[in-house]
Amino acid sequence: MANEALRVAMAAAGETVESLAQKVNVDPKTTGRWLNAGRIPHPRTRLAVAAILGRDAAELWPEPFRRRDLPWFRPWPELEQDAVSIRCYQSLLVPGLLQTEEYARALLRTGGLLPLSEVEQVVAGRMERQRILDRDHPPQLVFVIDEAVLCRRVGDRAVMARQLAHLAAAAEREHVQVRLIPANGPWHTGLAGPFVLAQCAVGGEVAYLDNQLRGELVTEHADIASLGRRWESVAGEALPARQSITAIREAVERWT
Repeated sequence: MANEALRVAMAAAGETVESLAQKVNVDPKTTGRWLNAGRIPHPRTRLAVAAILGRDAAELWPEPFRRRDLPWFRPWPELEQDAVSIRCYQSLLVPGLLQTEEYARALLRTGGLLPLSEVEQVVAGRMERQRILDRDHPPQLVFVIDEAVLCRRVGDRAVMARQLAHLAAAAEREHVQVRLIPANGPWHTGLAGPFVLAQCAVGGEVAYLDNQLRGELVTEHADIASLGRRWESVAGEALPARQSITAIREAVERWT
């Protein structure tokens, strides 16, 4: 059975198997296999092909996008699952990969901006993403978080105590680092906004930015390089991992 959506998109864009293969730097035989149903390229390659053809990746290969996440977010978990390392800076809340279910639910229900059905959909997707922490070969994860996150209540005190205990436990894992930027420090580069950098298994790096309306996937080399410099800047402001765990456990006691 053929991937008709891909075949039509290639024809409309005037691309052949050979020309498309050259543009995404793969063997033409590989591109030819994509025209068969069930042959799905690497997440980063899917995005590159979709951009060349002027289509949405979910239109060409819908199977990987049948997730519980919001539509604009769906490409990121695919890349996240394929990553060998993830570096995340967050100034406002506990990163999604380290959230408890009740913290995530309380966060999403704040202000009543999302329907309850959508809240549950996003929470389920977020919990599903966290499975990468427990797989046989998990990525190396480094989280830099502003200490103010430990003081900002989400839900009630019990939710916060359990969330921070979960955060401290995650930080004890061999492949996870959580480092805090002291709340009494000066303004730093990261306060301009959170971001995530993921190193893909097949090489190359992608990034994710969040805002009030939706997230943005970043693949341009110049932008990735800029975010890499910002990462070095914020990481330089952070406490060592062991000192950070101590501060998180002290925060648990304050919420208990």
